Amino acid sequence: MSASQPPRSPRSPEPPEPPRDTDAPTLLVKIFGKDRPGITAGLFDTLAAYAVDVVDIEQVVTRGRIVLCALVTSPTPDGTTEGDLRATVHSWAESLKLQAEIISGTGDNRPRGSGRSHVTVLGHPLTAESTASIAARITSTGGNIDRIFRLAKYPVTAVEFAVSGTGTEALRTALATEAADIGVDIAVMSAGLSRRAQRLVVMDVDSTLIQDEVIELFAAHAGCEAEVAAVTEQAMRGELDFEQSLHARVALLAGLDVSVVEKVRAEVRLTPGARTLIRTLKRLGYQVGVVSGGFTQVTDDLKERLGLDFASANTLEVVDGKLTGRVVGDIVDRAGKARLLRSFAEQAGVPLAQTVAIGDGANDLDMLNTAGLGVAFNAKPVVRQAAHTAVNVPFLDTVLYLLGITREEVETADGIVD
Repeated sequence: MSASQPPRSPRSPEPPEPPRDTDAPTLLVKIFGKDRPGITAGLFDTLAAYAVDVVDIEQVVTRGRIVLCALVTSPTPDGTTEGDLRATVHSWAESLKLQAEIISGTGDNRPRGSGRSHVTVLGHPLTAESTASIAARITSTGGNIDRIFRLAKYPVTAVEFAVSGTGTEALRTALATEAADIGVDIAVMSAGLSRRAQRLVVMDVDSTLIQDEVIELFAAHAGCEAEVAAVTEQAMRGELDFEQSLHARVALLAGLDVSVVEKVRAEVRLTPGARTLIRTLKRLGYQVGVVSGGFTQVTDDLKERLGLDFASANTLEVVDGKLTGRVVGDIVDRAGKARLLRSFAEQAGVPLAQTVAIGDGANDLDMLNTAGLGVAFNAKPVVRQAAHTAVNVPFLDTVLYLLGITREEVETADGIVD
C-alpha cells in the first residue's frame, strides 16, 4: 500500500443467517399468576442454569395478572435433563405462588402468512358480541389474529389486532360491512415501516376541527340565519352545487362590518380532543393542516393558535371596512380540497400514501379518497360508506388510535399520570 493511499476500512460483518434447524427441540414455558416486580428476571435466572437459548418471549399483564411465555431451546446434554429443568421451574413458580406449564415441541412459531395489517377497533363500549363478530369476520377472510393489544380504555375502548394471512384491502372491505352492522368503528391499515414514517394530517374545519359552521356564525351577526339555512338546504337537495351555494350565502353578508370577524373567532368552539390531537401529532414530528370551504378570516387564526403547518380556505372580500358579499381568489370546493391535500403533501415532502385526511361532509370525499387514510368523522352516511374508515364518537383525538398511538403515550407526553 502506498503512503498516499488511505487505509482500507474493515469490511462490515455480514448479518447472521437465520437458523436453519426448524426441527430442533424447544420448550414453551408458560407462567401465570399475580403480577409483581421480579417475575421475568426470576424465570430467566432459573432457566440460565440450563444454558438454554431464548427463541421468543411474550408477556401480558391484565388486571394485575401476568401471563409470561418463553420459548427456549431444550437443555444441551451436559448432565442436565429436560426433567431437571421442568422440576426446577415448577419449584420456583410454587415458591412465588405462581402456576407453570411447560410444553415440549420442535422449532419456532409457524411462519406468519403473507399480507399483514393492523385492525383498530373503537367501541363505546366494546362488547363481547361485537368482538366475536370482528374476530369471526377476520377468520372468514383467511386472516389469522397474531396479537391483540389495548390502545385506550377511555374516552373509548380502543384495541388493535395484528392480522396476517390476508390482504389489507380485502380485510378493509369485509370489516367495513361488519362495522356498519355492529355499530363500532374499525380502521384497517397495512403493517410495515411506513406506519412509523412521518405523516401529514389534513382536516376539514367546520364540524370537524371545530363544532360550528362558520358561515352560520357570520349569518347570526348579519341577522340572516334563516336565509343562509334555506340556501344550505337547497345545496343538500342537489339544487345548487357548492360554489353556487357559497356565493348565494356569502351575498347575504354584504354590508357586515369587518369587526365581526373578531367576534366570530371568539365564538368558534374546538371539537373535544382537537388540541390533544394536534399537540400529539406535532410532538411526533407530523405536519398538520386544514382545508375549509369556510373562510381564511377564521382558518388563519386557527393556524396561528394551534401551530398548524398549512391552512387554506375561501377569503371574504372586504372593502372600506365592510364585507362586500363576495369571495376573492380560487374557490375551495370538493375538488379543491383534494388538490390542496396534494399540494400540502408535496410541500411537506410526504407521499400521498402517508397522508391522513379527516372530514365529515360530501365535499370532503375527494380529499378522503385521495389520502392514504381517509377518516369520516361523525359524518353523513354517504361519507361513512365511501371513506376508508369512520369515527362516530365526539372526540377528535381518537384518530390517534388509528395511527397506533396509545392513550398512555399521549398522557405521558402531557405529563399526566393516570
